[in-house]
Amino acid sequence: MVEPCDEGVLEASLAALNKQASAAWCLQDGKLHREFKFPDFVSAFAFMTRVALLAERANHHPEWSNVYNTVVIDLTTHDAGGISPKDFDLAREISLAV
Repeated sequence: MVEPCDEGVLEASLAALNKQASAAWCLQDGKLHREFKFPDFVSAFAFMTRVALLAERANHHPEWSNVYNTVVIDLTTHDAGGISPKDFDLAREISLAV
């Protein structure tokens, strides 16, 4: 079983993630959170397709929503009861899929 990150690891991992990401991820409601904007619905949906393939390969699936050109992603590891290293790994891959 994966363990949730403690506060120090959360802060360090978030800082490292945001050094590499084009826009900042944040902690919101106990989840790793980011909003992505695209020129149109087709671009947003194409991004979701890329993320779906990454998530399936990692066997770690996001909580997400899409409204027209906006995709909102929340990551948490439910069986760990919080944010785990799996969430940061997937967030890094998602950031590269933009």
